[in-house]
Amino acid sequence: MAKDVIIACDFDGAKKTLEFLDLFKDEKPFVKIGMELFYSAGPDIVRELKNRGHKVFLDLKLHDIPNTVKKSMAVLSGLGADIVNLHAAGTVNMMKAALEGLTRADGTRPLLIAVTQLTSTDGESLRRDLLIDKPMEEVVMHYALNAKSAGLDGVVCSPLEAGKVHAVCGEDFITVTPGVRFAGGEKGDQKRVTTPEQARILGSDYIVVGRPITAADDPVAAYERCLKEFLG
Repeated sequence: MAKDVIIACDFDGAKKTLEFLDLFKDEKPFVKIGMELFYSAGPDIVRELKNRGHKVFLDLKLHDIPNTVKKSMAVLSGLGADIVNLHAAGTVNMMKAALEGLTRADGTRPLLIAVTQLTSTDGESLRRDLLIDKPMEEVVMHYALNAKSAGLDGVVCSPLEAGKVHAVCGEDFITVTPGVRFAGGEKGDQKRVTTPEQARILGSDYIVVGRPITAADDPVAAYERCLKEFLG
């Protein structure tokens, strides 16, 4: 399976996003469009980045009743993104409905992955805020198995859980892992983090990296460092 670094373009508008990506003269990085950028720039930002030659992970984390998610996924499917996601906590039925809505008339569709637990969540907040008494790893594996049973292509998880997800769900089940920082870098609001090299060793297929690249003095150099450390 091909591995790659996905840059989280967490900007508040299209102008900043395009100016940032214009720094990459010789490369077309895989990019993530999250809620901030999508809510600001709308669906056209997905089309624009696809037209520019970028692969796009549309990170909107849908979570609603199955019928609403199905209809929403049918709309998102037409934007041309390569990966879209939802929350595994929405249940197997919701994930099955999402897959049905995402699949186009010709049978094609983007990859669909499910968020297990956010990398800003730790065991204490699982217990205190969500009333989940199971260990983090057990919760993540259960959600991953639910996603697999629903027919999804993979999950979003911490790099710390990527290897175990592959062990229980198969090597072809994709792990997309945020929570990646360079050694010695600030963790910010992330709790379960690793370096790019550690993520590779632990079995991540894709790492999602935002501020260590987008806020760097030289974003292109930071991206290339990330590629080198992750791809080996």
